[in-house]
Amino acid sequence: MEIGSEGFYLVLSSILFIIGTIGVLTRSNAIVIFMSIELMLNAVNLSLITFASFSEHPAGQIVVLFVMAVAAAEAAVGLAIIIALYRLKETLNIDNINILKH
Repeated sequence: MEIGSEGFYLVLSSILFIIGTIGVLTRSNAIVIFMSIELMLNAVNLSLITFASFSEHPAGQIVVLFVMAVAAAEAAVGLAIIIALYRLKETLNIDNINILKH
């Protein structure tokens, strides 16, 4: 069975998404979790571009532009939240950050 170039991009996208998911589920550092979420968003973008290229329809590329805009906003807000949590608790370990209990 022969896999075309689209298949390789989809496999790469799946691997990147799995790595991001493992990073979110296993790590306790807020920065690493944040980077893993960004990796997952980029994996989805890669698969959307691959499907758009395969179907020769520009809708996937348009959706990718919106996802990139949301990811940029998420990066700005996420980093601001991480900085605020670090200033409040002086740690980036998620296990030690519990702002619901005082």
